[in-house]
Amino acid sequence: MSQEDFELFQQMMEDVKPLKHDTAELKKALQITDTHLARQEAAMKLEQHESDYLSLEHAPQIRPHDLIEFKRNGVQDGVYRKLRLGKYPVQARLDLHRKTLEQARDEIVKFLRQCMRMDIRTVLIIHGKGEHSNPPALMKSYVSYWLPQIEEVQCVHSAQRFHGGSGALYVLLRKSQVQKQENRERHQKRRPH
Repeated sequence: MSQEDFELFQQMMEDVKPLKHDTAELKKALQITDTHLARQEAAMKLEQHESDYLSLEHAPQIRPHDLIEFKRNGVQDGVYRKLRLGKYPVQARLDLHRKTLEQARDEIVKFLRQCMRMDIRTVLIIHGKGEHSNPPALMKSYVSYWLPQIEEVQCVHSAQRFHGGSGALYVLLRKSQVQKQENRERHQKRRPH
């Protein structure tokens, strides 16, 4: 800093008085709205509940070769179509063959929790067609009944033949907070300033 700049600075600061204390109190009240609470509750669904909130009592029966389709509001049609056609790489898979309904329910919840923690979004759940079970398609019926009840599940569709056809399901999970932040940052970089 030159002598001239220093003198100018001193002139500008002539009437400035030092503070008596150097700490500031922030007195902003945090307002928690119903929207915040709803978001918080939804974000904790899979973490918060034990698998027994998914009923073993009754599931609408479907047939072994029926297609399963589920899409939550807000999921873009293009995203759903890409999932339905098997265009997303399967990042993890769960095979429920030779499991009881209770074991399958527990495995699904544990598996999806782990996927959410690892930022895995596209999974394949193999439930089998159940052509030889009595009643037919029992596991398939329950799995297709449970998945829409899990808040983190965005959409579900029967797999393409090369992934098991009507004996398996593609499941798209909600983005984690980390993935949402990365997307925001990536889109910010693309915008011209």
